[in-house]
Amino acid sequence: MQTELNKVVTALQEFYAHEAFLLDKDLGERTLTHRLAVHCEKQFSGWDVDCDFNRLGERTLRLPHGTIVSTDDHLGKSVYPDIVVHQREIPNNLLAIEVRKASNHQPLEHDQHKLQALTDPHLWFAYWIGVHLSLGKKQVTMSEVYTAGVFDQALSGWFAGRLQEMGLSEG
Repeated sequence: MQTELNKVVTALQEFYAHEAFLLDKDLGERTLTHRLAVHCEKQFSGWDVDCDFNRLGERTLRLPHGTIVSTDDHLGKSVYPDIVVHQREIPNNLLAIEVRKASNHQPLEHDQHKLQALTDPHLWFAYWIGVHLSLGKKQVTMSEVYTAGVFDQALSGWFAGRLQEMGLSEG
């Protein structure tokens, strides 16, 4: 998993090196998500990288009813991961990334519950890794890693350390 997370670190390095204009102008989260996805695409050769992807093969992505994350929102607000790294036709789901701007003061729980569900191995669309990122104008202000449906303390600490080593966070 560290190999995949290192690819995310490299994508973030490229993102911060090339997208300062977007960050300085305080553009929307979807714009930032799209540009980060472009940089992720360069790192994950052989994989498809998509934004707001709501399918698993021919099936529509739905979370279990009764969870904190709604399954009825087709506005892309609740059931669609911001960025996914996957193989569309197999389907094979490697990585789901939830992105938020550091200036977003909405509670983190929504994205956290979504990543828990998306990485839950008991659900048919499980992603191997989930990453939660809060993007500041100059660096990542918060990061979390989810595996097997739970917050992964050890990988989150390792990932935060890698971001700090690369000058992408204060730590």
